[in-house]
Amino acid sequence: MRNIAPLAAVAIGALTLTAFAFGAATKDVYRLNGTLTAAQEVPKPTGARAGAGGTFTSTLTEGTNGGTLAWKLTFKSLTGKAVAAHVHVGARGRAGNVLVALCAAPAKPCRSGMTGRTHVNHATFDALEKRATYVNVHTAKNPAGEIRAQLKISQS
Repeated sequence: MRNIAPLAAVAIGALTLTAFAFGAATKDVYRLNGTLTAAQEVPKPTGARAGAGGTFTSTLTEGTNGGTLAWKLTFKSLTGKAVAAHVHVGARGRAGNVLVALCAAPAKPCRSGMTGRTHVNHATFDALEKRATYVNVHTAKNPAGEIRAQLKISQS
């Protein structure tokens, strides 16, 4: 009878390395979405129109040194042209610092339906992953923000 222990050990080792390699290559992917309304904005916007609103949809993919945020932003019925839009850190009902600039005039004018893709560092990735973030759109009449969406996150 042959001793199959060395062959079994080699096979187990190969399977373990293969499983580790596939596990190491797995990246976390999240969906961050929200519906923007004037009612969510803090402080309350001035003269916001009844139909003001929009959507933000995005995918956050873990990568080297942070990750990648790919997004789409729509908006309508604002008091004027959108002058900027950002992803901020902040719980519902609280204003917070900018994490990601989505657009800002004149360098990158804000248009409804615009899309983008940007690298985010580890700190920004972690903040987005922790679920205390929001998106808002700014106008000249409401420089602090006219519409806002607290982001909901789900893992893909």
